[in-house]
Amino acid sequence: MNGKSCCAPSGDRKNERVESRDLGQSPKAGSKEGMVALEGGPFLMGGEDSEVWGADGEGPTREVTLDPFWIDQTTVTNDAFSEFVEATGYETEAERYGWSFVFYNQIPKGHRKHVQFTSVEGTSWWARLDKANWRKPGGPGTNTNRLGDHPVVHVSWQDSVAYAAWAGKRLPTEAEWEYASRGGLENKIYPWGDILMPEGKHRCNIWQGQFPQNDTAEDGYASTAPAKSFRANGYGLYHCVGNVWEWTADWFSPNWHLSGPRQNPKGPDAGSSRVIKGGSYLCHESYCNRYRNSARTKNTPDSSTGHTGFRCVISS
Repeated sequence: MNGKSCCAPSGDRKNERVESRDLGQSPKAGSKEGMVALEGGPFLMGGEDSEVWGADGEGPTREVTLDPFWIDQTTVTNDAFSEFVEATGYETEAERYGWSFVFYNQIPKGHRKHVQFTSVEGTSWWARLDKANWRKPGGPGTNTNRLGDHPVVHVSWQDSVAYAAWAGKRLPTEAEWEYASRGGLENKIYPWGDILMPEGKHRCNIWQGQFPQNDTAEDGYASTAPAKSFRANGYGLYHCVGNVWEWTADWFSPNWHLSGPRQNPKGPDAGSSRVIKGGSYLCHESYCNRYRNSARTKNTPDSSTGHTGFRCVISS
């Protein structure tokens, strides 16, 4: 399939690099509470159906074998990330640099005339918004007071790695993420099968209506949903597609997988962007239908947006 690039704007913060520091580890580091043990073994990765974006390197389908591992049932929530911040004093990149990317309709109407933001060229629905961060996901005038069980957003790849290290975990490889998302089903488009809405019922949080002007929120959510909304997949994992994009450990390449290893692949050794998987509440078939198991796209590791989060794994 050919079409528009994904709606994941990249932040050019290379000239603003802030050195990281040792944050130590949580007293509960390495705990497997809230995680699921997966056996690993061979599975079919990638896709070749009519929905596949060839330029993304989504296909062909190939057999990949993984060692066993544990994975979080949900994306990391605001409550969990707040615990990390309170324990370490960590500041996200969005907080240190003073801005992040917000979808324009997430900015409160009463604040749109007063806040400073710059539209992103080519995707005018994205605003480079001052003072937007994980604590203020829609910028000034917003907060996470009632969003404790929602996925944390406005976290960069580096923020995600910092949290994972503190928790005694790591980010999943793309192969691990896709194996987990498939929930034990083989060659299926979604974590639950090949039909987006079985029996007419919503199974994920994506955009309904006309993108980007009107989200009818027929699935119940116009932004992020609680991390345990909808039905879990066959492995007991929630929101593997839709809701928020998820960072993985791998550098992005559209062709590395064609000749790369099939045993515990970890992506190329270097690159400029990291792989993100799963799509988000902003995905719509008219623009970005990447709310599928095999779908993939990229963003620079210093970027943060209001629709990207992460979950963690532990090697068995």
